[in-house]
Amino acid sequence: QVQLVESGGGLVQTGGSLRLSCASSGRPFSSYSMGWFRQAPGKEREFVAAIRRGGSSTEYAVSVKGRFTISRDNAKNTVYLQMNSLIPEDTAVYYCAAAIQWPPVVPTTVNYWGQGTQVTVSS
Repeated sequence: QVQLVESGGGLVQTGGSLRLSCASSGRPFSSYSMGWFRQAPGKEREFVAAIRRGGSSTEYAVSVKGRFTISRDNAKNTVYLQMNSLIPEDTAVYYCAAAIQWPPVVPTTVNYWGQGTQVTVSS
């Protein structure tokens, strides 16, 4: 089993920045590709970003490419999502995800989920 705990969400104005963190415990963190998904009210959960086990490869949704950066620290069992130039359309609950499959771009490929953290961007 893998336990994932997100932190760092909050309220920010358009153009602002936030950094999300996800701490992992349980099975070896380095065994999993890690990702972030988000879900806005009334919408399906969607892929945001992913990073391979060793950190050598990353994937981003088109909507966040150039604004968001995913990174991981395997020594700290933590994955991060740096979000810059935030816009109201980024408002959602953000979920941390651990997956065996690469890249984990659809929810069905995720093995473990965090509980989610709310990000709200005001206009």
